[in-house]
Amino acid sequence: MVLKRKGDDTGEMTSRERKKLKVAGARTIAVQPSVSASGSGTIQSSGNALAGPSSTTVRFDSMQGLPASIDVEMFTEARAYEIDAMQKAIKTAGESGTHRAWQTLPRHLRRRAASHDVRRVPLRLRDKARAEMVPVTRRILQRGRSKQGKTKQVSRTESLLKRQRDKTWLETHIWHAKRMKMENMWGYRLAVTPTEKSFRPSHRASMHGSILHDSSYYSLIELRGPENILRNVLDLCCDPQCTGMKRSMSGARVLETDLYKSGSYPFDLIAPVMIMWRPLPVGNTLAPMNASSAEVSSKRRRKAKNNAPANAAQQSSARVIWVRSHPAVYDDVFAALRGSASSVLEAEKQRHKDVYAEVEIADLRGKVNVFEIMGPKASQVIKGALSPVADDDRQEFKKFWPSLTDLQTTASLPRGIVIGMRVLDPRLKFPPKNAKIRMDGQHPATPAMTFPAAILARSEIWDEEKRSALKKPTYKKKDLDARRSTNPVPGTPLNPLRQDDRIPSLLIQRSLESPSGTHGIHGWMLVVPAGWGMPFLPSLIHTGTRVGGQRERGSQAFEAGTAYFPRDFPCTDFYDKHWEECAVKERAKWNRTPPAKRANYKKLGTRSPWRADWEVVLGLPVASGVDGNLVPAQRGPQDAMEVDKAPSVRPWLLRGPEVPTILAKVTQMFNHGAGLLAEINRLRAKRGINALDANYCPEDLLKGALVMVRLRMVSRGAPNDLAIIYRIDDVEVSKVIKEKGKTREGAGANEPPEAAPPLTSIIGYVTTGNMSLSRGEGFAIGAVPVSVLLELRQQAQRYGFLARGKCRLM
Repeated sequence: MVLKRKGDDTGEMTSRERKKLKVAGARTIAVQPSVSASGSGTIQSSGNALAGPSSTTVRFDSMQGLPASIDVEMFTEARAYEIDAMQKAIKTAGESGTHRAWQTLPRHLRRRAASHDVRRVPLRLRDKARAEMVPVTRRILQRGRSKQGKTKQVSRTESLLKRQRDKTWLETHIWHAKRMKMENMWGYRLAVTPTEKSFRPSHRASMHGSILHDSSYYSLIELRGPENILRNVLDLCCDPQCTGMKRSMSGARVLETDLYKSGSYPFDLIAPVMIMWRPLPVGNTLAPMNASSAEVSSKRRRKAKNNAPANAAQQSSARVIWVRSHPAVYDDVFAALRGSASSVLEAEKQRHKDVYAEVEIADLRGKVNVFEIMGPKASQVIKGALSPVADDDRQEFKKFWPSLTDLQTTASLPRGIVIGMRVLDPRLKFPPKNAKIRMDGQHPATPAMTFPAAILARSEIWDEEKRSALKKPTYKKKDLDARRSTNPVPGTPLNPLRQDDRIPSLLIQRSLESPSGTHGIHGWMLVVPAGWGMPFLPSLIHTGTRVGGQRERGSQAFEAGTAYFPRDFPCTDFYDKHWEECAVKERAKWNRTPPAKRANYKKLGTRSPWRADWEVVLGLPVASGVDGNLVPAQRGPQDAMEVDKAPSVRPWLLRGPEVPTILAKVTQMFNHGAGLLAEINRLRAKRGINALDANYCPEDLLKGALVMVRLRMVSRGAPNDLAIIYRIDDVEVSKVIKEKGKTREGAGANEPPEAAPPLTSIIGYVTTGNMSLSRGEGFAIGAVPVSVLLELRQQAQRYGFLARGKCRLM
């Protein structure tokens, strides 16, 4: 055996042994030597004191044997050696500690550069950290900032605003920046992922605990106008397949649907949106119209002469709608709503020339803060952090609020239910305590049933004047701390005063689930006015709620099996832009990797490793990439008609709750293209939109249609993003079925083929793929053409099974 050190036989101690001896010596308290009783008169040390029974008898029954007084000076001189030994032991034990000050902190409190910057250490440990620093570094940090003239001094607020010239910070930005990796996205500075390893803990929090995400960056647009006009505006630009339009008009539920350009369905998909109607006042079917002219971005007015009674009737039936969408498509959503409003108002003017109507569109970005709290414990977190006002006399709310304690998951509530309320400042009862589920014997108590109601959804957060008055909290944190210091019992909540703020808020049930899936994730969406982001955040996360960024939010949608915008929405403008940015990053990373360590896409036969070639999948002509303004030097014999002819096939994505029903009807028809065109025209007529052009070829409509599917691996392995989906012919299907019973499942099912399949075998791409933690196997979300999906169904029927659940519709 090879010796680890040279000269082991010299008898010298190693560094580890010296350190061990030093620590042992530092932790030993010296004992005063005792005088020997021998006749020589020499003093012999008895060594350190040994543990054992004391020879002194202690009497507990009386005070006999104790002196009446004590001389402090003489007692101190007699114990001087012991006192000095104790002081030295304390000093040496502290200096020989094995942990620095910042190493004694839990991981969630550690900060970068804490080992050489005492300001990144909590206040209670700064003196110890300052003593551990190198003297040179200590002098440098004590210098501070250079002195500037009064005219050149910049306040902290001005310096922070200067850093937001090309981006916008959320109210919780500084809190996130200390704990998250930040990136510039969609005009904001957003948190991407926590700095600590938290991928699996975040998933466990969404499945068994609670996780919070600040989604205040989402854009919000307000529409104000007559109810029938707003209904027609939404019918013109929303997905005709949505079934909750009527029941959401009361304001008791929200509507989640897809938004298209005005009258362009099924083409020109923009993005998924959430639509909220303001509830009507109780006992009144008419809502007052109180618009704020300062925020109106676009206003369409239609006036008529001598129509005062008709105008009054139209004005009295005004309603308010909030449209919430992704920040990257704000301009497209705004343009679609404005175009739909213009078309509807023009049609209304043609039908009723003596009626005055208008629609106001306002930009509410930055007017509210939104927190998404997902997980089965989200109800207990909200119940423990928030306290409703005592003067709320709604019986429906008094029944709902106590039921939050026993609510194990919001999946038991109606989808999209809206709860409006006013709450006290959450800082008054900080630190909060999560509500605990009550037990009825050995089983949890059953919560009371809650049904959507307009009176339950009422909230003052819809009023612009109320939001403006609460834009800045009345009391700062230091004021509340001063009040808390006067409490007779430390740690007790503060009693609310008349001057304390009452904050209007909305609770919206939020679910991420697929129609046929069982891996849904449910929670709440909390909406509060602007200026109250930081007062609410500490109370919501103090009891163990994790905080996630963009990665965690996308992972929740993936585990639930739902499409996530923009990565899972092909045939949209922002989808192409998103994957172009990803392609630039991946290509740069691939170029930096040595050739021996990176994939050889040319050898693998991958035509486009950086983006999905939907043109190849749909069989469309592939762009050559040559500038159209340049004329080639040599021209081949081409048909003039072929050059001038523009491609008539437009790629589009078939989405909606009725997709399985539509495909089932199309499958039964002999001409699939004609059947699909008939179904599209039926949906357009359902919303009062004219049918598609009669000259539009049904085959072209079928050829350009894509549909989202969910895929899982038959055996081991996990697909990645942009993985290619190939088709297999009947011969290979028969071979797979025959060999499935002979070999152990997964033994060689994922072995790569000897040769790359041809491009004609490509039937789709995976938009999101990874190992699913909730399923314990590979899972992916992708897209395939509708025509190919119909062929796969026919192939599955020939072999007696319908894809065996391996390829499911979204």
